[in-house]
Amino acid sequence: MANKFYGTGRRKKSIARVYLVPGTGKITINKRDIDEYLGLETLKVIVRQPLVATESTDKFDVLVNVHGGGFSGQAGAIRHGISRALLQADGDYRPILKKAGYLTRDPRMKERKKYGLKAARRAPQFSKR
Repeated sequence: MANKFYGTGRRKKSIARVYLVPGTGKITINKRDIDEYLGLETLKVIVRQPLVATESTDKFDVLVNVHGGGFSGQAGAIRHGISRALLQADGDYRPILKKAGYLTRDPRMKERKKYGLKAARRAPQFSKR
């Protein structure tokens, strides 16, 4: 068994580099514990989803380097990365992860600003007179 499995996860502007090392289930993000790094409980749940689905929560330690975007985007990127790394660890997980939708790169990105508008779709204030 190889000692490290790698997966890249992306979501919005965030990019997560995820390493799975056989261990006890500790999740470290940017050299900090998951509870310290992610404040919201929902985000921690999102990060753990692929491990829970494949019942490998206590088989691997997760080491993550993540940058860009906000907390929510980063959590999504980490989930994507963990899913991809799990595939490298064991290809049999594919149907479980695919059915749950964890292998799909979420294509929703920020829409570009258009000229003549204040934002992507926000028009300048209109007044009849």
